Amino acid sequence: MRTEFGPYPTGDTGKRATPVAASSGNVANGTAAASVAAGGGNVMSYLSGFECTGGGATAAATVNVTVTGVLGGTMTYNFGVPAGVDAPAAPLVVEFNPPLQASGLNTAIQVSMAALGAGNAHAAVNVHGFQLPMSS
Repeated sequence: MRTEFGPYPTGDTGKRATPVAASSGNVANGTAAASVAAGGGNVMSYLSGFECTGGGATAAATVNVTVTGVLGGTMTYNFGVPAGVDAPAAPLVVEFNPPLQASGLNTAIQVSMAALGAGNAHAAVNVHGFQLPMSS
């Protein structure tokens, strides 16, 4: 049985961080979003990375992917949508080392990808990170 979390830190309370992963699921021409949830009054959330995937749409486009709730403010990335409803888009894979800290205790970090356009049937956002108990 594994007794260590590996790369996950220990907070001021002596408690280890809890790994968190979330997904938007498949979204057809709508906003795909996933969050490292707020963990409670004395818990800090961290984003280790995210992945955005999707298929094409009737017309090629570029849409925004935003990361909100992080220390330092909103971050924006571009995601290319190819023409052709069955055409696969190149995935956007972003890893943070060190992980990004939430802007405050009990604050969620959300990654959102705008709708990919008419005819789009597949888009997804996946996030991974951890929640770290802090001292009061």
